[in-house]
Order: sequence, then C-alpha cells, then structure tokens
Amino acid sequence: MLANIILAAASGVLLVLLHPPFSFWFLAPLALAPLLIACARETRWQRRVLLGLATGYIHWFGLCPWIQFVLEVHGDMGYWGSRGTFLLFCFLKALHFALFAALAGWTMRLPLAALASAALWTGIERTNGPFGFAWLTLGNAGAGMGFPMRLAPFTGVYGLSFLFALMAATLALAFLRRPRLQLAPIALLPALVLLPELPAPVAPDRQAAVVQSGFEESRAYSREEMTRELSQLALLTTGQAMQPSLPRPDLLLWPEVPAPIFYSTDGEARSATEAIARTTRTPFLFGAVTYTLEGAPLNSAVLLGARGEPLSRYDKMYLVPFGEFVPPLFSFVNRIADGAGDYSPGVNLVVTRIDGHRLGTFICYESAFPHFVREFPNAGADVLVNLTNDGYFGRSAARQQHLQLARMRAAENRRWILRPTNNGITASIDPAGRVIQQFPEFIRTSGRLGFRYESTKTFYTRHGDWFAWACLVCALASVAYSAVRPNYTKPS
Repeated sequence: MLANIILAAASGVLLVLLHPPFSFWFLAPLALAPLLIACARETRWQRRVLLGLATGYIHWFGLCPWIQFVLEVHGDMGYWGSRGTFLLFCFLKALHFALFAALAGWTMRLPLAALASAALWTGIERTNGPFGFAWLTLGNAGAGMGFPMRLAPFTGVYGLSFLFALMAATLALAFLRRPRLQLAPIALLPALVLLPELPAPVAPDRQAAVVQSGFEESRAYSREEMTRELSQLALLTTGQAMQPSLPRPDLLLWPEVPAPIFYSTDGEARSATEAIARTTRTPFLFGAVTYTLEGAPLNSAVLLGARGEPLSRYDKMYLVPFGEFVPPLFSFVNRIADGAGDYSPGVNLVVTRIDGHRLGTFICYESAFPHFVREFPNAGADVLVNLTNDGYFGRSAARQQHLQLARMRAAENRRWILRPTNNGITASIDPAGRVIQQFPEFIRTSGRLGFRYESTKTFYTRHGDWFAWACLVCALASVAYSAVRPNYTKPS
C-alpha cells in the first residue's frame, strides 16, 4: 500500500508541474501514469479512493495556493482561518480524483484499458464545473503544443485531456507488462496529422484602445477619490483613443475593476463614461456594478455606443466562489469583494451588433467554463472580450493560469480574445491561442490591442462538449461491464 501511495502522490506532483508557475507541459503524457499503475495494482476500491484523495489533494494544494492568500488577505479570515478553509477546499476537490481512482481499478482490467481509462478521466474532468470550482484541466497543459491543439476546435480542451490520459494509460500498461495488443490504441496518435493545422499568425487589422486601470485591491475608495480616479482614467482613455499618429480604434475597453463603478445608480459615473464614448466617437465597453429590479447587485459589462448611448449590458452568470458569493457549505467564510454585497448571477447571454459585427463579452472567472464561452460565438459573436480583474491574486501564478484558460477558449472557438485587466495580464490572443500582445503588469497604463473579426464556427462551437459527455457514458459503461464480468487481467 505504501508504494501505491507514493505513486499516487507522484501523479499529484506531476499534475502541479504541468501548469504555471512551472509550465513543464512536456510532462502531460506522464502525469497520470503513476496513479493508474497504483490503481491497477490495488484490488480494493476503498483503498483506491485513498489513492485518488492523495493525488487530488496534492494537485489542488500545489496548483491553487493563491486561494489561501485571497482568503487571508482579502477575505479577512486570518492566518489559521484561511488555511483551514483552503485545506477543506482541497479535500472536497480531491473527491473527483477519488472517484476516478476507485473506478479506474476496473477500467485498467479491460482489454481496452487505455481507452476506457482515458475516457473515464475525461468524463469525470467535465464534472468539475457543475460540482463546484472549475480551473485548469489536464488538457490546458497543451495550450502551446502544435499537434494536440488541433483537437481543440473539435473536442474542446477535453480532447487534449483524453490524449494525455491515453498516453499515460499506455505507459502504465507497458510498465505493468500487459499484452502488446492492449497498447495498440496509442497508434491513434498519428491520426492528428489529418486534422487541420492551427491558423497561421496573421497581423491584426483592427484596434482596441485599452486601459489597464491599476486600482488597489485592498483600498476602499471614497466618493471624492472615485471622482478623481474616473477623471484620470478618462484622460488616459481619450488620450489613447485620439492619438493623431494612430487610427481611431474600433473599441474602447476598461476591465472588470475592484473599485465598483455604479453605472445605473451613480449619475456622475454614468455621465463620465458616456462623455468618454461621445468625445472619442467610439463604442466603449467597461465593467460596472448594476442592480436587479429587486435591488440585488450584478457584476456587469456595460457597452455604450459612439454617441454615449447604452447599447447593451451583460450580467456575469458564473460568479466566483468566495469572491462574489459564498457557497452554502462555506457560510462561515467572509465575502472577498467589497462595495456591493453578495452578487446575483445574470440570466441572459448577450451578443451585441456594432458596426456590422457582433461582440461577445464574458467576465473574469467565466473563462474557466468552455461550454459557456462557446455560446457567444455560437450566437454570432465574431470577437470576444474577457473583462478581468486578477488583482486579488497578488503576484501569484494564478495570473498566468487564468491567461492559459483564455488561450484555450480562443483556440476552441477560433476567435480573437481581447483581455483587459485591472493590473495584468492585459493581452490580445489570436484564434490559435497565441498571446500576440501583452501589457506590462502592476501599473496603470493604456495601449492598443490588435484583433480581427472572425465569423467561422468551429465544430466545438456548434456542438459543445459532445466528446467529454460521450467519454463519461462510455467509461461508466466500461466500469459496469468490468465489474460484473470476470476479470480479463488480474491486478499486478
């Protein structure tokens, strides 16, 4: 049992190393192999649950230490309160790994163990969003890989997860000295060359004037201070938009901000933002706090036309746990965001027509949900904007992790993504997931981000997570078949 626990822990460490700050992406085909070896050797599912918990706990503890930082610094939970809550979070998220490990003992006994185990991992991975907190998947490690990324427009990130899990399962089977025929599914890998190549780099033909607002996270702004801040941001925006040496931009962008702009209730904020759009004669998209008819606050993206008139408002639908609402299980945790109380989720997806094109906006944490982001291009958006505030992450690797999520969303949907942030990482991402431009971090600044309008819908955009759900169904069927039939391969 001790050797199996060490193997499970090794998988947890490998899964952490795949993503920022380490970014050892080349370990992706190896990461699950130790855990799968341990699961194949362990005959009792109860012990496999413990193996999965070990892997999952190490994975989440190493991947998301910034959660503890956020809870302590911005949630006012103190040293021990923040750590205790973070450890509970890691345990709950490790339950997905525990389920995978428990069931993988059966899939690893099948003649098609490699395919069944990869499908099981992929299907369970898809359930992270509906059951709590979604963040980086195994497939996100492939954001910079040419051949694996060919899968993204067809299967979404989950196709890459399946690919890496298949390679890991094959390595595990080889280590266990299984018959060569069981290793045969790895021969599917060369078929990737039949998929279309990633779009070649193309120079942008449109520009957005973007302000990185640089608000301090831990500071409560008085009305007088907000008036002064809005004035400074207005000067920065109009100066950037009206540079005589540059063409007039197609869009003005401000990020989601920690110091709320109460557009619907504050006449001064409304007048200031409308004046910016009128002065520059440019559509203006910015983050603001608005309210439902019942008075509940909403985290919104407000779009003004070139004459300062309201064109649309999108209200964030996927709220940040602990930041914008507190999950019932954690009702003892302080809310992190200041200024408006617990937010209510939006109910409508919004795509807005501007100058013959369509704009889709999603806000911050929503980039973690591929099935949600695809709804915008599927509804006609030919450019995507991800308003973000990563300031709560401090200087942790969460900033790079968050950018990695947006890169995958761009590749899945073959869309440019403009990503204005409060203090970084402000960037322009092309339809292959490449970061084309990036602002310096942790300063208030402005600049131009290039982009293009794209109208072609990918297979993934049209059909969503068909692959991941099919993997889950096939994997559960394989588990059931293995559990009720005599073992084809005795555990090693």
